[in-house]
Amino acid sequence: MYFFGALGGILFGYDLGVISGVLPFIGKLWALTSWDKGVITASLSVGAIVGALLSSRTNEALGRRRTIMVAAGIVIVGTLAASFSPTFLLLVVSRLVIGLGIGLSSSTVPTYLSELAPARLRGAMGALNQIFIVLGILIAFLVSYLLGPHSAWRWMFAGAIVPAVILLAGLAFLPETPRWLVKNGREDEARQVLASAHGNTVNLDEEISTIHEVIQLDTEEKPRIRDLFSGFVRPMIVVALLLAVGQQFSGVNAINAYFPTMLIGLGFATQAALLSGVLLGVTKFLFTAWVVFVVDRWGRKPLLLIGNVIMVVTLVAAGLVVLNVHDTGTRGLLMLVMMVLYLVGYELGWGAVVWVMMSEVFPLKYRATGMGVSSVVLWAATGIVSAVFPLISDPKSLGIGGSMFLFAGVNVVLFVLTKWLVPETKGRSLEQIELDLRARQGVAAKS
Repeated sequence: MYFFGALGGILFGYDLGVISGVLPFIGKLWALTSWDKGVITASLSVGAIVGALLSSRTNEALGRRRTIMVAAGIVIVGTLAASFSPTFLLLVVSRLVIGLGIGLSSSTVPTYLSELAPARLRGAMGALNQIFIVLGILIAFLVSYLLGPHSAWRWMFAGAIVPAVILLAGLAFLPETPRWLVKNGREDEARQVLASAHGNTVNLDEEISTIHEVIQLDTEEKPRIRDLFSGFVRPMIVVALLLAVGQQFSGVNAINAYFPTMLIGLGFATQAALLSGVLLGVTKFLFTAWVVFVVDRWGRKPLLLIGNVIMVVTLVAAGLVVLNVHDTGTRGLLMLVMMVLYLVGYELGWGAVVWVMMSEVFPLKYRATGMGVSSVVLWAATGIVSAVFPLISDPKSLGIGGSMFLFAGVNVVLFVLTKWLVPETKGRSLEQIELDLRARQGVAAKS
């Protein structure tokens, strides 16, 4: 159940990562400028913004499961178009379509997993989504390396069809979430899903009663999108947006999308640079898998803070290497080591934990809308980084070294804001988180 639910993460990761293998080839083939490369990379994010904007409506109207199925179908169509694109413009349009599907799925999969999983496993199941994202990136890097000698960039794109078809087929046999079923008057089905997903660890009558209680509280209040930014929900949208922006401004997708191009610029051969991408993908996968086992023991907030510290240290070191080491081979090798360590920090904290927390902090009535808004902001931040990084890393601008220092500064700010604003949600049910949030706001209102 959780495996197929999280499989949407592979689509996300593959399409984020595959562009790093494609760019060195189409850059030469089509004589692309730095701006052109940024547009191709960022077009996925622009499409994803539209998908994320639509996700709250499709989540409520179709349910979480069918929304993910629609997303998989859209990705298949966009991937076929990208694989046969004869020009720069058509490739951009194809990436926009793929992004639409990715935006729908990335906004919905965390909600789907969090609403299915019992409280004791919710962090691990949320982290499972990130495991599949980084697995998708790893597969994309590996496919790029294997197809690189043949310059088969069209087949690199086409690889996304495989997980999309598996996801579509698997979801046809999976249930909807119990919270959506209860909200839509299908309580008997919700009981069956709870019994299947939670086993003997939950009192079904008590769980259904709690869901009804939260739904009743939500029903008593007329839902307005502006309520995300007022009342008892406001602290949570602030946290969610901080996590969404922080995840991308930490610099990770500049590394995911452009690292082979960076290494080629530092003197690596194309195949050596693509192989280095595989090493990064393996690192991301291993440490994300480890987070699954510690996120519900260590807590969300400590992992975020530890991740920030590691990223700051490694980014500063990477900047110093680029500026002060002049031997091409040594500089490239040290840069690779620093980026591997950087990704250790990222995956420990801002990789899996962000998706877990964004799906936890919103009340049921606002969960779909809140995840949609958060995903829009996350994808906007992704697009900004994707479009701007080729420009700021140009030697005529900040250069690669200066870009590393810039991202290090952002991570210092993120550490401070996380320490100050982000709550701990470990070990509490979604309903407990919401009821506690309401209670705190009530106390604050009286004081």
